[in-house]
Amino acid sequence: MATHSLSFFFRVLLLLFLTLSERIKGQGVGINYGQIANNLPSPARVAVLLRSLNITRVKLYDADPNVLFSFSNSQVDFMIGLGNEYLQNMSTDPTKAQDWLQQRLEPHISKTRITSIVVGNEIFKTNDHVLIENLLPAMKSVYAALTNLGLEKQVTVTSAHSLDILSTSYPPSSGSFKEEFIQYLQPLLDFHSQIKSPFLINAYPFFAYKDSPKEVPLEYVLFQPNQGMVDPNTNLHYDNMLFAQVDALYSAIKTLGHTDIEVRISETGWPSKGDENEIGASPENAALYNGNLLKLIQQRKGTPAKQSVPIDVYVFALFNENLKPGPVSERNYGLFYPDGKPVYNVGMQGYLPDIIYTSRATTIKILNLWRVVMGLAVAWFILLDMGGKMRKR
Repeated sequence: MATHSLSFFFRVLLLLFLTLSERIKGQGVGINYGQIANNLPSPARVAVLLRSLNITRVKLYDADPNVLFSFSNSQVDFMIGLGNEYLQNMSTDPTKAQDWLQQRLEPHISKTRITSIVVGNEIFKTNDHVLIENLLPAMKSVYAALTNLGLEKQVTVTSAHSLDILSTSYPPSSGSFKEEFIQYLQPLLDFHSQIKSPFLINAYPFFAYKDSPKEVPLEYVLFQPNQGMVDPNTNLHYDNMLFAQVDALYSAIKTLGHTDIEVRISETGWPSKGDENEIGASPENAALYNGNLLKLIQQRKGTPAKQSVPIDVYVFALFNENLKPGPVSERNYGLFYPDGKPVYNVGMQGYLPDIIYTSRATTIKILNLWRVVMGLAVAWFILLDMGGKMRKR
């Protein structure tokens, strides 16, 4: 085991010196870590991969204890998910929310940075009126349980929504919600405002292009140079669809009386492969979409209507997930294959160790070792930079 640890150390150190300048691109971006697959690396190995990519924000679709433990004492902020199947019980019995938090959150909160609970995912898209009616009461139960535990300021409560909740998204200033959802969205937004939590949206320009490739310019959805469009009501210029979608949501929220709620992108991405009718799904387009998006995140760009608010994005997804149902594209949104190799190049080189760690103590030692390596690498590059500046003088 000692030989493996030394080998691991030197390989990681070499990787750091070779790729630190590339990995800095990971700063500021969040990643969706889905696990609907039977060939994914262990959470302990994923923890090393994400550290090597300098990704410090992760969104889960559950509260997997193996994942949360593997990121103990890390600098990674987690959004954990509370599945749709829990909503009905929690809306009618608040003690269920307390039980869930005590089982899923409390054992990890002292060592793993859990910053948000996403209650339900794309509830309105289900058209299940029971689920829709239970969403807000369930969110209130979770918030009340957090308050009882003294964690309401540390952990926010929110939910993730599909862009389908909009009836109008063009032009962005005319964004509006579907009429049938307003009776639910109005009190939901009031609650977001009350507890100061963000409104999450899953936004995929890919779908708009796939459905209308002759009307939607590919450059406009891939953040490439293009003529763009001007909103006739505001004269704001949009050169990409994602920003237009976000501002349409801001406009819809404003029609219900709120300008105090931040919109964050809980999912966006582009598939590297799809069915024959999924036009545009290719590794080349996926690389352009995610690569250009990462640049905008690094530049802390805001949308035309919210230029002072840098976009907050969680890219979908970390890995290709081979058991996801649906069209081929659903299994091909990952930045990485399960073996840690990039599906395409977006300038993020990571390291997935090939050692499987079975001991909790060993996992902690390896993660601590990684922190030391990171510190040494950063110090080395700072010294190199200072030396270069002194020579210029």
